[in-house]
Amino acid sequence: MHGDIAPGQALTLRGIGKQYSVSMTPAREAVRRLVAEGALSLSASGRVATPELSNERIEELAALRALIEVELATRALPRAHSALIERMQTIDRAVAEAVAHRDAVSYIRVNLEFHRTLYLRAQAPAMLAMAETVWLQMGPTMRALYGRLRRTEPPRYHRLILAALKAGDEPSLRLAVRSDVTQGLRMLAS
Repeated sequence: MHGDIAPGQALTLRGIGKQYSVSMTPAREAVRRLVAEGALSLSASGRVATPELSNERIEELAALRALIEVELATRALPRAHSALIERMQTIDRAVAEAVAHRDAVSYIRVNLEFHRTLYLRAQAPAMLAMAETVWLQMGPTMRALYGRLRRTEPPRYHRLILAALKAGDEPSLRLAVRSDVTQGLRMLAS
């Protein structure tokens, strides 16, 4: 989910077990679940790898993010009090720091934390689970994107999300979230 593993990277059950200090059984179960969620691919020969997404798949996942995450943000808006906004501002500063250090994995992790912090307020666990499944599928690809972009400034849409939350402005929030979750994916598909 956080882009720790590059797209197309092969994995072995032994390697997973060693890295996470677990036996083969939990490693096998984790791989089975991640394959079912689309976060890993399993070839006919049994090779397990992170997916290399086609442009069509990236566009599909971007559309899903735009639908699900905009709805989550909208549902969270009535519960977006000053403490939540302050927490999101703190996370956004961590996003800016990750960008300044050109640390793609940290950027992805704190960027998702920014969004998840807001979406938890939606009190819509099924929708949040769907969003997280999409994030799982996108992690390695997002790493590749942010590694190529050489970004020097944090996402401007976070400031717009925060401003819309402070103002209680639903249309602006919807637009800012939709723009934020799709702009990077569009660059990746091009």
